[in-house]
Amino acid sequence: MNVQPTRDPVANLTREQYDEIGRELDALREEVFADLGAEDAAYIRRVVRVARASAVLGRTLLMFGWDPVSFVVGTAALSLAKVLDNMEIGHNVLHGQYDWMNDPALDSRTFEWDNVCPSTQWRHYHNFEHHFFTNVLGKDRDVGYGLFRVSEMQRWHPAYLLQPLVNLGLCLSFQWGIGMHDLVEEAPAADAGPAERKAELSSKWREFVRKARRQVFKDYVLFPALAFWNWPRVLLGNLLANLVRNVWSNVIIFCGHFPEGVRVYTEDEAATESRGQWYVRQMLGSANIEGGRLLHLLSGHLSHQIEHHLFPDLPARRYPAIADRVRRLCERHGLAYNTGSLVEQYGSVLARNWRLSLPTAGWMSGDGVGEAPPRDSTAVA
Repeated sequence: MNVQPTRDPVANLTREQYDEIGRELDALREEVFADLGAEDAAYIRRVVRVARASAVLGRTLLMFGWDPVSFVVGTAALSLAKVLDNMEIGHNVLHGQYDWMNDPALDSRTFEWDNVCPSTQWRHYHNFEHHFFTNVLGKDRDVGYGLFRVSEMQRWHPAYLLQPLVNLGLCLSFQWGIGMHDLVEEAPAADAGPAERKAELSSKWREFVRKARRQVFKDYVLFPALAFWNWPRVLLGNLLANLVRNVWSNVIIFCGHFPEGVRVYTEDEAATESRGQWYVRQMLGSANIEGGRLLHLLSGHLSHQIEHHLFPDLPARRYPAIADRVRRLCERHGLAYNTGSLVEQYGSVLARNWRLSLPTAGWMSGDGVGEAPPRDSTAVA
């Protein structure tokens, strides 16, 4: 696992170095975008076909099979379909990575995924909040998901003793945590009164309930009912497929921002950033997972979380090709490039989660951000 150097990685960077980093990464982005074309379009359409075929195979085996082998294969095929839809297709399409194709089926503004989280709400809190304010305490709600203490800068509270168990619960129910993530009242606009804020929050809740109701009906009512006497088998297979998708996406996403060595920022640190400083925060606030092509595909290429945070609207299949250039840039400027195997990174996530659940040195002097986990269940994941 490589998280060197361990000293403050930005302590000695000059304004000129930040500007150089910004220019180099801007140029890299433009270079890759200029090269996008038929191969990229064919790739994402091929992944969509594989996901659809896998879903059809999985549901067919679950519905019409009768033996344990067909149940296992059917559940695995449906799990694959849901993982691909969530990670390589849904996450990346909703980032606008394929808007340049002008394909209505892959348009970020109209795409809807197989997930209880409405895509419109996900685009708001993820594309804007998380990617613009990455790892900024008090601004990025993905820092700890409103549930976890992820930095010594956060004042410890006894409720954090439970965060290893809370982490397990979130892992198993991840799509529901993500689905409710945007159901919080934000800081009001200058011209917005209590009635307007209440109406907006109520509208978000109605949208979430409609989407969640459709998903629950599809997986746990409609398809089991279509199987007649095979309904218990279909119900269990759908439940397990959703569970696999929840656990896998949780593990991959947590490996991207919560291993040891990933930096957390205060609002003051990010308040007056230049373009180069923003790029540096994305690199130091993210971590990669090393692996082969299958891992990259199943993770939606979030195994290259560093490159994704530098260029979130760049088709993710391009990240492996530019990763070495990003790593070399980090090395030239003495910046950490946090990468390791899936086992190393997730082990680091769990160790950090456990360590910060306990009082750490100076725990009474934290800045108060995240002083205690919120009691409102809508402020999760």
